[in-house]
Amino acid sequence: MPILDINHYNLRGTADMMAVLRDWYRDTVGLEVGDRPPFRFHGYWLYAKGRPILHLSEQGPDETHPVPGFGTFDHVAFTCDDFEGMRTRLDALGADYRVADVPLTRTRQIFLRDPGGNGVELNFEMP
Repeated sequence: MPILDINHYNLRGTADMMAVLRDWYRDTVGLEVGDRPPFRFHGYWLYAKGRPILHLSEQGPDETHPVPGFGTFDHVAFTCDDFEGMRTRLDALGADYRVADVPLTRTRQIFLRDPGGNGVELNFEMP
């Protein structure tokens, strides 16, 4: 059974952290908050081009999660367009990020961390 695409990824934490992450992924990365099924637990779905690619879920009362960097998750990578527009957006927000070029794949990357400490990689095709 070959994998064809990534469907979504899920981040879990407190309700307060999920609200902070919702706002950060909306305002910083540009995902859109959209419809979410009525699950038993609180959360949000964030969309890119009509696809719910990020799920934010409130953790259960006895659930804890490792501090980012102490588990195996390093980052998520998004395919993007409009490098200059994103860079302008990040600069206006005062976001801490770094840029790297991968000439072999003609990819320009922006690396940053969300408020939960998770790595985010934004990939743009180089001109």
